[in-house]
Amino acid sequence: MSERVAVSIEDHVAHVRLTRPDKRNGLDLPMFEGLIATGERLAADRSVRAVVLSGEGKAFCAGLDWGAFLAMGAEAGQRLLARDHARSPANIAQRVCWIWQELAVPVVACVHGPAYGGGLQLALAADVRIVAPDAQLSVMEIQYGLIPDMSATQTLTRLVRPDIVRELVFTGRVVGADEAVQIGLATRKSERALDDAKELARAIAKRSPQAIRAAKKLLSATGLDVRASFELETELQLELLGSPNQSEAVMATMQKREPTFVDPT
Repeated sequence: MSERVAVSIEDHVAHVRLTRPDKRNGLDLPMFEGLIATGERLAADRSVRAVVLSGEGKAFCAGLDWGAFLAMGAEAGQRLLARDHARSPANIAQRVCWIWQELAVPVVACVHGPAYGGGLQLALAADVRIVAPDAQLSVMEIQYGLIPDMSATQTLTRLVRPDIVRELVFTGRVVGADEAVQIGLATRKSERALDDAKELARAIAKRSPQAIRAAKKLLSATGLDVRASFELETELQLELLGSPNQSEAVMATMQKREPTFVDPT
C-alpha cells in the first residue's frame, strides 16, 4: 500500500504490517495516510474475512514521530484534526485507529515491544490483542503534556476498569505483558504471538463470513438500552437464518466436513 504499510492476503486473511522498523514504526503523516488507505481498501474487499495487524522490527508502534510532526509546524495540527464526516465521525488522527473498528471483519493485533501512545490506541482498536512477552504498553500522552486523542475514549474505557484507566492516563506508566492481560489491555500473552494471531485469524476466516460480520456489528453496538439491543440481536439473526451460508454451516456440522462459504456481495 505504501512505504509505511504492507499488506498480504492469503486464505481470506489480510496481514497488515507497519514497515518503518528504523523508527520503531513511529507514526508520521505518511504512516497515518497509509493506515487509513489500507483500512479503506480492506473494507472494500469482500473476500477478506479477518485481519492481522503487526509491526516489523523491534516494536509494534512506539507512538507519534514527534520530529516529523514538529518539522511540519502549524500545518501538522490542521492536518491531523481534519474531518470528513461523510466518511467517518473520526478526524484523521483518530481514524488511524478507529478505522479498524469500522471494518466489518475482526482484527487481531499482535503486539511486541513498545506500544506507546498512539501505538497503544492502534492496538486497542483491534478486536483481540495477543501480546508477546516483551510487550510494553503505555498511555504515554501525559509525558508530552497531552491527553489520549486517537479513539481511546471508545476503546480503552470499554476494556479497562475506570480507576485503572485514570491511573494509566494520569501517570503514563509502562505496563508489561502479564499485567496487560490482567487488567484488560491485552487478550492473552503468547511466546509465539504472531503465529497465534495468524492462527486465530485463520480460524475466524473458516466461519460463515456473514455470521462473523453480524457478530462484530452486534458486539460493537455499545450504549444501547435493553430494547434496542434486543432488537438489534433479532434483526441480525433474522438476516442469517435460512441464508445459504447458515444452511451450509448446519450441513457441514451434521456431515462432519469443512464448510464451503460464499463471501458477501
